Amino acid sequence: MVHIGNSWDEILKEEFGKDYYLRLREFLKSEYGKYTVYPPMNDIFNSLKYADYGSLRVVIIGQDPYHEPGQAHGLAFSVKKGSRIPPSLQNIYKELESDLGIPPASHGELTSWAKQGVLLLNNALTVRQGAANSHRGKGWEQLTDAIIQKVNLKNEPVAYLLWGANAREKTKLINNPNHLILTAAHPSPLSAYNGFFGCRHFSKVNEFLKSRGVSEIDWRVE
Repeated sequence: MVHIGNSWDEILKEEFGKDYYLRLREFLKSEYGKYTVYPPMNDIFNSLKYADYGSLRVVIIGQDPYHEPGQAHGLAFSVKKGSRIPPSLQNIYKELESDLGIPPASHGELTSWAKQGVLLLNNALTVRQGAANSHRGKGWEQLTDAIIQKVNLKNEPVAYLLWGANAREKTKLINNPNHLILTAAHPSPLSAYNGFFGCRHFSKVNEFLKSRGVSEIDWRVE
């Protein structure tokens, strides 16, 4: 079974035993056996491995992993060092520079965010090479909804960054008044000018955390 290596194991133990997840597990065994699937199997749960439940301060929701070689490594919007920075992440960097004056990083690996308690969670955690959304509707959404519901139960303040229509659907899972929900257009080049640029979410998150006595996120990409 799944071994994340931190408190998520206990928190999600019941989910990992449910019928839908066991069916998803069998589907994934078949997919990884027949096709090239991203991310590599050992990286599927990196978003949870890096951002333990107790350390969570921010949740950023993506859609599904990048589906070309050498990109996906289990963190939404992030690509492994050495990969070309995708257009959506380039736009995230532009907004970060506009908002906080942080110049764009030379790479697209967001591990330094995750290690500070930023949960970079895709709606589906796997994808077949070259086939966007190919693992949609197989059970991942039920698990990731459950993860968001678990985070909603935290007493400590958490800021949710919901970019795009798919991410905004998660609003219905978040009703804890201790938390902050920020929504904007998706950073994709198709929509970034419709409200992502200028949203100033990075500074707003830090203002929220600071006002609650929680240390701010260092948004520089190391």
